[in-house]
Amino acid sequence: MEYEYLKAFVHLSETLHYGKTSKACNMSPSTLSRVIQRFEATVGKQLFERDNRSVQLTDAGLAFQHYAKDALARWETFQDTLASKATVLRGEISMCCTITASYGVLPDILVQFRKSYPQVNIKLLTGDSQSAIQKVTAGEADFAVAAMPDKIPARLAFQPITEIYLRFVGPTIPWPFQDKVRTKNIPWEEVPLIVAAKGMARTRIDTWFRSKKITPYIYAQVTGNESILALVNLGFGLGIVPQLVFETNMLRDVEVLDVRPEILPYRVGICTQKRRMNNPLIRAFWNIL
Repeated sequence: MEYEYLKAFVHLSETLHYGKTSKACNMSPSTLSRVIQRFEATVGKQLFERDNRSVQLTDAGLAFQHYAKDALARWETFQDTLASKATVLRGEISMCCTITASYGVLPDILVQFRKSYPQVNIKLLTGDSQSAIQKVTAGEADFAVAAMPDKIPARLAFQPITEIYLRFVGPTIPWPFQDKVRTKNIPWEEVPLIVAAKGMARTRIDTWFRSKKITPYIYAQVTGNESILALVNLGFGLGIVPQLVFETNMLRDVEVLDVRPEILPYRVGICTQKRRMNNPLIRAFWNIL
């Protein structure tokens, strides 16, 4: 059975990026290339048009994409049928989440699930929150802990877990703006800000500044809240991070500033594909939520 290879093909057909697919599917670029070449040899047609700049699906590749998705869906249905006949749930579920979520959001849920279903293994896949939902939709993970988008994709089921508040944090070491950030009217055009490059937190931050008709001085845009705290800790600027990250991070040489009005919070939840709800393992974990 080459279902893992079919998953890699589907992923590549959607991202059109060998590097992203090889990383997501835990295989080297050379292995991924050989997998695609084997499929092309089997089909007898070129599935991708490749050059140094781009990757595109051919007509045969598009047709094979439909076949691959259908085959994977049938395989999942077959596995679900076998699992539904088991008297004791066994198997594995995979969860994609950030490191912060793994010890700030999930512990109580995982402990309860483990007590209820001791024969089911839980596989945690840590990474950035932005790719978590993509891994679920691509079938690379059963569940994801992620910020709930304002518009939830129709194919996903989302269960809210907690609300996340964003906090302004500054260095405790001497730095050029330490007096200015303790005033009621912070000069946002001057104070260097370190913020998330993208995601729901960044959306809330941009909306907050837009409502105040302020164009802030964005000193750095980074991936990962821990990186924001690290830069703040070194005195590079003022950071904006989820309160949960601040509370669970080991870096304590930062202080929370009382900035009003507060940035609107956003919800974090756990999502899965709706069509997977017939899987007893998926349904069991969902019921725990």
